[in-house]
Amino acid sequence: MSQLAAEDEVELQSLLKQLLRSIGDRISGALSTDCAEEVLLHLEETDKNFHNYEFVKYLHQYVESSLGTVVDEETKKMTRGDEQHAVGSGHDSLIHGVTQRTRESVEYQQMMQTLKTTMIMVVESLINKFEEDQLKEEEMHREKQHSQSNSQFTDNCSDSDASFSQSYAFIRQEQLQVLAEKLDSSRTKEVRFEALQALCCAPPSDVLSCESWSSLRRNLCAALTEPDPNLSDSVLQFFAKCFSSSPLNVTREIYTSLAKSVESIFLSHKLSFPTDSSVIDISRPEISHLLKQIRLMNDFQKEVTTFWIRHPEKYMEEVIEGTFSLLSYHQEYGSSSPGTEKALEPVHLLALLDIKATWFKRWMHGNYSRTVVLRLLERKYKSLIVAALQQCIYYSECCERHTNETTDSQSAGQQSTVQRSVYSRQDLDYAFFVHSLCVLGKLLIYTNGRRLFPIRVRKHKEAVSLTDLVVIMINIMYQHPKAHSDVSHTDSLSPSSLVMEVVWMLCERTECAAECLYQTPVIETLLAPVIALLNGQQVKLKCAAATLSLIADILARIANTDRGLALFLYENNLVMAHSERTSAAHVIVSLTLKLLDEELSSLSESDASHTLCGAFIFVCRQMYNTCEGLQVLRPYGLHKAVAAAWKKTSSLSERVPTPVPGATTGASTQELQNMLFWEETLLDSLLNFAATPKGLLLLQQTGAINECISYMFSRFTKKLQVSRCEKFGYGVMVTQVAATAPGIVALHSSGFIRVLVIELWSTLECGSEDVSMVRPKPTPMDSIDRSCLKPFLSLVSLLSSSHSVWELLGRQPLANKTEYTLREMPTSIIDLIDRLIAVNSDAKIHSLFHYEQSHTFGLRLLSVLCTNLDSFLLLESQYSICSMLLQCQRENVTEPDTSQGEFIIDSLSVERNHVLVRVSVVGGPSERMLPPRALQEGEHPYLWPMFSSYPLPPCYTLDPPKSHHNSQDSEISGFLSSSKDTQNEESWMEICQRQYHKVMTSKPNILTGKVLADLLEKVVTHLSGSATECFFSPAQYKAEEKSVRSTVLSSVEQLGINTCLRYGSYLSLLKDDAVHDLTLLMKHVKIFLSTQRVKNSSDLITQQDGYPGHDWFVSTVFLIMAGDMDRSLSLLLNLSSLLTSAFIWPARIHASVHVPLEVAKSGIPPVYWCTAHYVEMLLKAELPLVHSAFRMSGFTPSQMCLHWLTQCFWNYVDWTEICHYISTCVVMGPDYQVYMCVAIFKHLQPDILQRTQSQELQVFLKEEPIQGFKVSNYLEFMEELEHSYRKTVLTDMTSIRNPVE
Repeated sequence: MSQLAAEDEVELQSLLKQLLRSIGDRISGALSTDCAEEVLLHLEETDKNFHNYEFVKYLHQYVESSLGTVVDEETKKMTRGDEQHAVGSGHDSLIHGVTQRTRESVEYQQMMQTLKTTMIMVVESLINKFEEDQLKEEEMHREKQHSQSNSQFTDNCSDSDASFSQSYAFIRQEQLQVLAEKLDSSRTKEVRFEALQALCCAPPSDVLSCESWSSLRRNLCAALTEPDPNLSDSVLQFFAKCFSSSPLNVTREIYTSLAKSVESIFLSHKLSFPTDSSVIDISRPEISHLLKQIRLMNDFQKEVTTFWIRHPEKYMEEVIEGTFSLLSYHQEYGSSSPGTEKALEPVHLLALLDIKATWFKRWMHGNYSRTVVLRLLERKYKSLIVAALQQCIYYSECCERHTNETTDSQSAGQQSTVQRSVYSRQDLDYAFFVHSLCVLGKLLIYTNGRRLFPIRVRKHKEAVSLTDLVVIMINIMYQHPKAHSDVSHTDSLSPSSLVMEVVWMLCERTECAAECLYQTPVIETLLAPVIALLNGQQVKLKCAAATLSLIADILARIANTDRGLALFLYENNLVMAHSERTSAAHVIVSLTLKLLDEELSSLSESDASHTLCGAFIFVCRQMYNTCEGLQVLRPYGLHKAVAAAWKKTSSLSERVPTPVPGATTGASTQELQNMLFWEETLLDSLLNFAATPKGLLLLQQTGAINECISYMFSRFTKKLQVSRCEKFGYGVMVTQVAATAPGIVALHSSGFIRVLVIELWSTLECGSEDVSMVRPKPTPMDSIDRSCLKPFLSLVSLLSSSHSVWELLGRQPLANKTEYTLREMPTSIIDLIDRLIAVNSDAKIHSLFHYEQSHTFGLRLLSVLCTNLDSFLLLESQYSICSMLLQCQRENVTEPDTSQGEFIIDSLSVERNHVLVRVSVVGGPSERMLPPRALQEGEHPYLWPMFSSYPLPPCYTLDPPKSHHNSQDSEISGFLSSSKDTQNEESWMEICQRQYHKVMTSKPNILTGKVLADLLEKVVTHLSGSATECFFSPAQYKAEEKSVRSTVLSSVEQLGINTCLRYGSYLSLLKDDAVHDLTLLMKHVKIFLSTQRVKNSSDLITQQDGYPGHDWFVSTVFLIMAGDMDRSLSLLLNLSSLLTSAFIWPARIHASVHVPLEVAKSGIPPVYWCTAHYVEMLLKAELPLVHSAFRMSGFTPSQMCLHWLTQCFWNYVDWTEICHYISTCVVMGPDYQVYMCVAIFKHLQPDILQRTQSQELQVFLKEEPIQGFKVSNYLEFMEELEHSYRKTVLTDMTSIRNPVE
């Protein structure tokens, strides 16, 4: 097949054309003809589809038919002559030899000559056909242009993708030179038009790289100014094609040429701005031509940001400066007063095309371009910002003069949806205003942009500052309110929406908000309508409800930041009636209360009033869901007002008749929906009081806690966000609620605990059945698998408080069934304990699919539960946990039938050993040793001795600390012995506190033993004898011996006594017969405190039989007094009259008659709603990182404070530090309890931050002792806290008699 027939030529034409179309993108991207040739030569290397092209397949077939025989013969000759070429390393040599001989053959020469001749004919034929097509297309284009010369304006000339709809051909330099000459302005229009058509068909890369480009560009720019649209549109079409396919170093020249062309047209035409009675018609040729050019420039402005960072900065600067130069063009009368003639400027047309200044937003987005933009604006083009600011001021003044005018916003809405050709003066003014506002808004969010202010503008004596600009925007919003909840797509250009967008951006950035929003004039402007309403004045607003809703939205966003919250709470910068200055919080809460009470007749429409009221409650919510905010808002009784409104709405919703089939239900259904929505809003607002400990008490007092928790659970199961301002979910709130008895009962009744338990069981035991087993699930290496970590931490948070454990487990026996079905799932905490912890029978073992993993999970949960001593005592008294664990250890030996067997070391035995040591040994970090859970490599993986009976191996108990009884005691002892009662009370306490500070900071170890006992006894006796210090009525206690003997201690109290005796014996503080004295002391205290409690018929278990748990404070005092029952009782009775006793002695204030009846019945202790509340408040101010870590973990500091303080830090610090905690609170004041907890968190800050990242914070804080903490090391820090916060903290502590008022 050496010759090609005519039909083969036709086929080759088709195949070649198809190939060129396929690789058209690659060729069009080439900068020159040489580059295009390189693309074709290396196509096989760069195109993975090369061998799939039909043209290539055709060539393959042609070569095979022409040279196949030659290749076969040459291969046979070479393999016969030299066999080693056929295989091995000579294979490449064979191929090379055959190829060389084939290329030297006659057949190859004939094939190449034929192919070359045929391809030349094919290519020439294609070129001829292309030129014919071009001539036809040009003729059709002329006819089309002529037919559309009087049609409506269209903007297709600037569409960059139009450049790819043309056929593709190369062009020579000589041709380009000829085209440049033909484009000269001296030539006729027809010649220039034909030259332009040819130029548009040429590759932009060839045109832009030719030697005559500079003259071409001049002639093209000259053609742009021609009145003939054919010429100018063709130039724009070519420029659009260049923009889409050329580098910035070339396109910048075209862009700047365009900008200069537009500017020259404005200079020559001096177009007039429409007056009030006239309009501007954009279909006019001169306007249409300008719009096309500016549209093309705007398209380039928006796209250039994607690639200009790859080029030198000077190119980008040329583009930016060209734009600013054009936009800064204006006539002197360009911003004159209404009614006078002014000039049309480029910025007006740009605003019509890009009303929200997308181009400017993109230029400001990246630091690379933003730096240049701001530098040029500051140095050369500040007039642009002045003009934008002037337009906003002008629009604001127009709004004030024409309060009933709505044309602007309506026209803006129409403009965004309807194509128009006629625009009025108001339309252009409004478009320019929107464009200016968007530009200014983008400037405000950057530091260097804000540095452009203040700015001087005409007709203003003083420069306009950032604050002034924000005030102007707010006033604009007041004149054109539109509630953002009703915004549709056509309302995105309304003044209120635009202003709100800018304000939202400012609120999200701390520095912006501080400079622009957190200023007195701004807050005054925002709250001026509110103050007017409160003062009974007429509010001059178009739509009061809509405007106030927008104000509430801004206020909520401000209040959601720390600095904004402080501004609202503490700065009295607002003037109310009678020139009285007050805070923003007072104004906001006052209006909210009036809205709740429906006292504002002007806003009494039901739906609008509820929406507005909900918006202002949401503002208050941003304040009262923080500790410091609740502190300020509590006196207003907002919780009571919201609860009253909820009860009223709830009763009304129940009265709405049920729809009957056939009846008209439209109105009643809508009314019911509105009422239910309002009811949910009020419930949500009440629920957010539970974000803080004291707020939870207020919520409980409203009687709506169960409904609120049920509402929270419904949102929690749907995984809904707490609010638009909250960054986290309901985890923190659930933890806060679970710390209290009424909270955990509400969680249980809502179904929350049931869902949590079922989810845990499904993860732990069931696994994912629906997923096909592609690969086996990895065996868990940790004691808690990652898949179970989240439910594990949820359970830890849920059961952190002993009160919660008592409510869920108190009087609840284990099922201990003889048989458990595999489908039987636990649904409660007691079920989990039965199935996962108390695994003491074969039935329970066989009911678990993953026995070792699930039981290990249960033991880990038990370990965390037992860190709370009261929780452990309850579990031990009801379920004999220790006996069960010891029995399991006895059975877990190599030879269970003999006494010679060794313990089998596995994850379960190691975990059981750890739990047994934890619950059996009492002491701080220097007093006991907890065995690790991890095994070691080597012959002895576990070095710690296991045991199956008491006593414990001695290695788990460290040597007790040395006692300090020597001459050094004389200083503090001397002061105590020399003190006389006749001395002035106040001066004596001051001297005592100074002495205490001196000893604590120099020789803290002295304050133990007898010295500490004497100090406490002396101070308590002194304070209880003082009328000013005696907070509660003095104790009148005289128990008969018969009543003492008849008093029965609970099993929990008995176990607590045994624990105390073990600890006292270890510390060598007690004698062998101390059990009798401690039992007697506990009975006396129980009788005394029973006379101090209210009669209670509560459903809460913790409120029914006295104090739930053991009285650890009494045990601590007994040890301090070295087992002296009389001294201990005397100290406790005297202490009971002091305010300090209400906080360091939890049992003393439990259900006490000294607090309001409802608070006494609440089941929430003061150490939670007062001490823990202020700990959280101080953490946020003093240790923000710790506060944030708790928020992120879903755990709360209040839970740990409640845990530590309830058991007097037993097992967390050494005995000396426990003594110092008690003495510090007694001597220095009850508020030191708060400062002590803050000091501990400060000490633990590095560990807290680290453990938060590894999701171990809850377990770490509960299981690990507080290593290295010394009260004496932080006494000065606590005194600094006292200096800053005593007035607040101690004042609130003294309000314990009436905490909810």
